[in-house]
Amino acid sequence: MNKTLLTLLLAGALISCTKSDDITECDLVGTWKLIEVLVDPGDGSGTFHRVSTEKVLEFHSDGTLWSNGSICYISTESVPASSGTYSLSDSTINSSECPNTPISIRFHKIGSTLTVSYPCDEACLAKFKKK
Repeated sequence: MNKTLLTLLLAGALISCTKSDDITECDLVGTWKLIEVLVDPGDGSGTFHRVSTEKVLEFHSDGTLWSNGSICYISTESVPASSGTYSLSDSTINSSECPNTPISIRFHKIGSTLTVSYPCDEACLAKFKKK
């Protein structure tokens, strides 16, 4: 009886998550806090710098996301709030709130860090850690 229940629980957990390449919905859904930003000055010398901010991204299982700051641009500000959608199939974030819609905001996850790449002339990256 216990083995059957355990097997059903594990199967349910596996089925409830959709997989796209190396990132799963279960990996992504939740609240992510901004921890580092990189803005390159144009010569390739940019490096990540730790930030102290309350900015977060919240990914929801229905394909929507919310932030207490701008989704459209790299920023450490936690206001104004914004929302949008995300796609696991192409690892992108979209928001009708961005003035030049559609713009390409891409994300990828390595280990416990989610890196978001914003559209800039030079590299503009933000790293988030799951809360």
